[in-house]
Amino acid sequence: MREVVFRVVRERPGQLDAQAETLPIRIAAPTLEELQHEAREALINHFGPAHCTVRVRVRRSQSPAVSVIRSLRRLPASCS
Repeated sequence: MREVVFRVVRERPGQLDAQAETLPIRIAAPTLEELQHEAREALINHFGPAHCTVRVRVRRSQSPAVSVIRSLRRLPASCS
């Protein structure tokens, strides 16, 4: 199965613009959920019936995900 990644290139209130990383396809929608739907529609137009063999991913930034989980240092519980 092929994968097409759409990178969000511009975010404004009520408007997200994205560009496919490997194809000449640009899409826009007001929400991330609708952007996913627009991506699928764009692939149907681009690939025709073969669109079913393509997984769609929408990414908001190019930076890798950073974990904000930090371990807490706790003293051992006393057994007395």
